[in-house]
Amino acid sequence: MQFIDLKAQQDRIKDKIDANIQKVLAHGKYIMGPEVKELENILADYTGTKYAIGVASGTDALLMPLMAYDIGPGDAIFTVSFTFIATAEVIQLLGATPVFVDIDGDTYNMDTSKLEEAIKKVKAEGKLNPKGIIPVDLFGQPADYDEINAIARKYGLFVLEDAAQGFGGVYKGKKACSLADIAGTSFFPAKPLGTYGDGGMCFTDDADMINKLESIRVHGKGSDKYDNIRIGINGRLDTLMAAILLPKAEIFEEEVQLRQKVANRYNEMLKGYVKTPYVKEYNISSWAQYSILHPDREKVMEGLKNEGIPTAIYYPKPLHLQEAFKGLGYRFGDLKVSEKIAVEIFSIPMHPYLNHEDQDKIVDAIKKYA
Repeated sequence: MQFIDLKAQQDRIKDKIDANIQKVLAHGKYIMGPEVKELENILADYTGTKYAIGVASGTDALLMPLMAYDIGPGDAIFTVSFTFIATAEVIQLLGATPVFVDIDGDTYNMDTSKLEEAIKKVKAEGKLNPKGIIPVDLFGQPADYDEINAIARKYGLFVLEDAAQGFGGVYKGKKACSLADIAGTSFFPAKPLGTYGDGGMCFTDDADMINKLESIRVHGKGSDKYDNIRIGINGRLDTLMAAILLPKAEIFEEEVQLRQKVANRYNEMLKGYVKTPYVKEYNISSWAQYSILHPDREKVMEGLKNEGIPTAIYYPKPLHLQEAFKGLGYRFGDLKVSEKIAVEIFSIPMHPYLNHEDQDKIVDAIKKYA
């Protein structure tokens, strides 16, 4: 049994993927080839944004917007601790300071009431300059952007949507990646829309921002690559990765719907045995993971392992307690909800091609050990 079954998807579209790879090999434009622009146009249209720009990874899709906003030492960026390190890593890479905000105990996304408290505290201390907010669309469900954007406007901050797991999700009728000033997603293989390597994309309606990002992704180029008008990075999406994503994008919306069926079936069958994911009535999750809570998760996970069922923990140790962020001075107890969720959460197999037989086996095992 697979935690995420990439082969089942590949079997559906292998002919198209193979044809696209051969097409790239034939035209030889391995860097910034036509497939990159084609994918940008398709996904901008899908999300409902004016612009999209392919980048080398989901991490670059967060780093590059911060570079475009000239984030650096003395700046504070508000984000969550219950996420993958890339979310906060990009802040610290630029010399800025991540300010961690606790999460909501049901959605595991940023607690908007705690966000305003954190901003007021930083402003009152006067040591850092609040600049931006990076909410995370955790496990596929968008954060509460109406509230977050309103707080951002109140304090003059930008919002960068971390949709690394959220692509395909919906918030109040709008697609993930269209919910903030700018958004970044990841095409890591295990993501809802993943390629066969690293890749990512930024989305925005801001023409000035997209011009800056186009410069930053090619070493800060100006009129050409030998005219450097700013410091940038090598942040380009490979042509082959874009070529592989094109046929995947054709079936993506169908796969999102298939994920809903898998998730809904889990929700019905697991109710009362574990805490199942909570999705707000106006949201659609893209179900990057299906994560459940149990106070004795190690016992349950060990039982599942013995029955050949893979599991994973996202995320066993919140960022504010990790060595990489030790210098920020956080202690255990500072973000109580994040810390509680981290010791109870684990994820079970989730993908569009999970059949009823395997799903029944997973559910029966959880009932047995939970």
